[in-house]
Amino acid sequence: MQMLLKGKPVAEKIFADIKKDLTDWKKKAYRPPSLTVILVGDDPASQVYVGHKTKACHDLGFKSELIQLPQNISQDQLIQKITELNQNKSVDGILVQLPLPKAMNERIVLESIDAKKDVDCLTQTNIGAMVVGGSLVSPCTPSGIIEIFNYYKLPLQGKKIAVVGRSLIVGTPLVHLLTQQNATVTLFHSKSEDMMSEIKQFDIVCVAIGKAEYFKPQDFKKGAIVIDVGIHRKPNNTLVGDVAAGDANWLSAQSPVPGGVGPTTIAMLMKNTYAVAWQNRKISRENL
Repeated sequence: MQMLLKGKPVAEKIFADIKKDLTDWKKKAYRPPSLTVILVGDDPASQVYVGHKTKACHDLGFKSELIQLPQNISQDQLIQKITELNQNKSVDGILVQLPLPKAMNERIVLESIDAKKDVDCLTQTNIGAMVVGGSLVSPCTPSGIIEIFNYYKLPLQGKKIAVVGRSLIVGTPLVHLLTQQNATVTLFHSKSEDMMSEIKQFDIVCVAIGKAEYFKPQDFKKGAIVIDVGIHRKPNNTLVGDVAAGDANWLSAQSPVPGGVGPTTIAMLMKNTYAVAWQNRKISRENL
């Protein structure tokens, strides 16, 4: 019988841990942790994601601010807004909702975020620190996946794991986080040869390629564990992942779409927001 690796109970545990930490925060700090999200344009999917983040902040008692900017704003104007937030001591965390308009250089925009306020771990400073195992925060989706494995007591040490997709948001950082758990990790991407035959050798496969229903369960080793990061809306308004529905008994465990990785991503964003808020408050007090 296949195990469904639902994200909601994992997220609830993370939220519960944050609430415990907030007890100590309230004794020592002056204000709630704060997160500012910048949304450029009116992409419907991005608006939904931002709504989930705002609700999570509200549920935890964090201060949340959404800055909505027009689609045609210039890159320089966006960076100026980020610079203002970097200098605002009442803002702990800054998140720029991706994707950005195609006319913008995403890397240049992300690098304008103060690394001490980078709650998504997307600046070069924080990515580098994550690679060597010394970062205050980790990318939200990859670290959420690690939390899923831990919650469901699925051991990673020594396991042969395939990661499909090499984006800086999911695939590439996930390789490093899994390696730090002593897994043996192979990264596949669009230029990999014989990927479909190769992935059948792996005990665990994490799929994040952004292509709706690209795989079916039988594309993986029988009894494998599959984490599906993709989420896509079909014409009939149903949500699907990168892995299509199929034989429910082929895989031993699988994260559902929706309801799998998504909730843990939001939870890890809140955990990162608390972490940078605590660190920034600590530095502020030391400089008094």
